[in-house]
Amino acid sequence: MTSFAPLLQRVSTDNIRAASTAIDPVFLNTPQFLAETISLRLGMRLVCKIETVNPIRSFKGRGADYFLHTLNPLPHRLVCASAGNFGQGLAFASRKRGVAVDVFVAETANQIKLEGLRRFGAELHVAGQDFDEAKQAARQFAEAKRLRFVEDGAEPAIAEGAGTIALELCRWPEPLDAILVPVGNGALINGIGAWMKAYSPQTKVIGVCASGAPAMELSWRAGRPVSTPTTNTIADGIAVRVPVPEALDDFREVVDDILLVDDKTLLHAIRLLFRELGLVIEPAGAAGVAAAMAYHERFQGQCVAVPLCGGNLSEAKLNLLVC
Repeated sequence: MTSFAPLLQRVSTDNIRAASTAIDPVFLNTPQFLAETISLRLGMRLVCKIETVNPIRSFKGRGADYFLHTLNPLPHRLVCASAGNFGQGLAFASRKRGVAVDVFVAETANQIKLEGLRRFGAELHVAGQDFDEAKQAARQFAEAKRLRFVEDGAEPAIAEGAGTIALELCRWPEPLDAILVPVGNGALINGIGAWMKAYSPQTKVIGVCASGAPAMELSWRAGRPVSTPTTNTIADGIAVRVPVPEALDDFREVVDDILLVDDKTLLHAIRLLFRELGLVIEPAGAAGVAAAMAYHERFQGQCVAVPLCGGNLSEAKLNLLVC
C-alpha cells in the first residue's frame, strides 16, 4: 500500500466501549458459537457471530443507534442512501427519537429491505441505477433542503457502534487468529479493526469484498480511492462502486488484508449456513464464511471469527437456498 491521508484516529476505542452500554440492547450481545460441522469441513475453528436476530435483521442497528445517541441537539430530519440495511437501522433508531428520515435507494433495491424501510417509517426515494447513484441523489437532496446527510462509512460514530461486535468477540475464551469481515462502505471493518488492534493485536483483521464489486479492495491496495464503472454481484449489501475516502483513511492502521470472493462461493456459503446452522443469511452477510471456504488452506488449524451480519434475503435469492 501507498499513502492514504495522515491518520486522524477517528474511531475511538473509548467510544466503542461507551457504545456497548448506550446502544439499544436489542442489537447487543448477539449469539457467538463454534460452528462445529463447518469447522470440521474447513479444517479450522470457525466462530460465528449472529447479527440477524433483531428487528432489522442486520448489524447496522448498532452503528445507526449509536450515531443518533451522539447527536446533540437531535435534528428534526436526516437523509441517507442505503442498499437497505443501513437505512433500516437509521429509520429504526430515528423513529424512537421522533426524527424523520429520508432514505434514497437504487432502482434495483431488494424488496424485502424496502418493506423494512417502510415499516420503520422512512420516506423512500428511488433514484439511480445503483447504490452510488442513489447516494449522489441523496447528497444533492440534503444540500437543497439544508438537511443533515448521513454517510455510512464516513461517520466515526457509526463505525464505533459496529465496533461493539469486536468487544463482544473478545470475550471468546480462545484467542482469535483472524476475523473475516464483509466490506461495503467500511464502517464495520474499521470499528472491528480499531478494537482488535487495541485489545487483541494478534488477531488478523481481514476484509472480504465481492469480486464483482472490488472498489474497496482495489483502493486499499493502491493506497488511494479507486472507483469502478459498474458492480456485478449478488451481494447488494457490499456492492460499492465509489469508495468512501474517510473509510479508506481509517483502513490504514486496522486492516491487514482484503480478500475477494466470487458469487458462486457466496451462494455456497449461504447454502452451507442454511443447511448446517439453519440460518438464512444474505450474500453480503455470508461473505466472511465464503472467504473461509475459498481460502481455507490459509486458515488451517486457526480460530477464525466471522460476523454473519445480514439476513434480508430477497425472495428470488431465498429460492437459491434449495436449488
